[in-house]
Amino acid sequence: MSDQTMVTQPVLNREAELDLLEGHVRGALLLASKAGAMETEVTAHTSQGLSVNARLGEVETLEHMQDRGVSVTVFIGNRKGNASSADLRPESIEACVRHAVDIARYTQEDKANGLADPELLATEFPDLDLWHPVAMDAGKAIARALACEAAGREDPKINNSEGASFTAGLGLGVYGNSNGFVGRSGGTRFSQSCVLLAGDGDGMQRDYSYDSRRNLTDLESPEATGAEAARRTIDRLGARKLKTAEMPVLFAPEVAQSLIGHLIGAISGSALYRNASFLKGRSGDALFPGWVNIIERPKLLRGAGSASFDSEGVATRDRHIVESGLLDGYVLSSYSARRLGLETTGNAGGVRNVLLEPGGESPDELRGQMRDGLYVTEVMGQGVSMVTGDYSRGASGFRVENGELAYPVEEVTIAGNLLDIFMNIAAAGKDIDTRGNIHTGSVLISKMMVAGA
Repeated sequence: MSDQTMVTQPVLNREAELDLLEGHVRGALLLASKAGAMETEVTAHTSQGLSVNARLGEVETLEHMQDRGVSVTVFIGNRKGNASSADLRPESIEACVRHAVDIARYTQEDKANGLADPELLATEFPDLDLWHPVAMDAGKAIARALACEAAGREDPKINNSEGASFTAGLGLGVYGNSNGFVGRSGGTRFSQSCVLLAGDGDGMQRDYSYDSRRNLTDLESPEATGAEAARRTIDRLGARKLKTAEMPVLFAPEVAQSLIGHLIGAISGSALYRNASFLKGRSGDALFPGWVNIIERPKLLRGAGSASFDSEGVATRDRHIVESGLLDGYVLSSYSARRLGLETTGNAGGVRNVLLEPGGESPDELRGQMRDGLYVTEVMGQGVSMVTGDYSRGASGFRVENGELAYPVEEVTIAGNLLDIFMNIAAAGKDIDTRGNIHTGSVLISKMMVAGA
């Protein structure tokens, strides 16, 4: 192994770096005020990371990453200007402010522009347990990627690989605005993945597995990720097509997340004020069965999306997005809320740790409940309309007969309308996937159209 692979990436001094970033934020706010801005918001950030990709037992790439930057947004009346810079020297930040002010003088007025209301800004900043830095030795990172792929390739049915990867990263940020708010944030992230192939010719199958966590000690072993990738790939061998029919469909957790993602997209402010959502005007309506609850938990410890304030400084809070089947509200920033005549929900920058509350069933129990249908483990394609709710995506998975996995299935299309799909949710499993920002178990839909041969 070369000397390069033994480089250790040092851990940033969090407080010292945040102090530096806060100094840049406060300085930019002062410069903007002197330049004629009526309102200003500034974000300064630092990120650092190490990434390894390995394939067929060899290291393909090793990357060390480090980045700093600042973004300045100013408002002159209802006109907005924004500029950013990756150079944090004083003269560069001064130029960035000047450019933002110049842009604002010539942009069109928009009455919805402006900072968040001061009374909504965060005043409490609890420790959300997001910071777990590791002085990552490149040799150890390479060893993890190689071990992950090697475990996946142990089975003789695996005859090729698209590689394994390991990534360690951290980020720090400071947001401040001219209403006197300054907030600090930071977090770490560790992830690994493996993509494998089995079979030959028309029978070639590909699948993957991954894990992602805030703390390296919470990450499953690389061998577990590789072995799971192999199991999933081999299970797909001998896949068949299905005849077109209407049947129950069970979504695996990582696929069910996309269903909740479509809901979030349809109730997001930008889609609503552009009249590009089939859920505009549906707040308070019954969209799901009465037992369904979907909750946002932005202060979840070690959560992938956890934050005590949003990208405008507005305090985040736990809330129901869906309660007892009823849509309880939208996902709004200050700008989109003003466009709609509503109040921000603290979601500038998106949602944070959305949970579909589970029932008590395991995946096996859900398959027993569905009896005969399709278990979907992967969807593909972009066939979802946020305007109409029409849903049509390619899918693969397994035919379920008499409550048991019968054989793998490929090249089918599952279709319906999201309003019907939401209302036809029959159960949500307890096998919660917490690796991302949407947390859900398996989801059983009582009926969907499955188009095959």
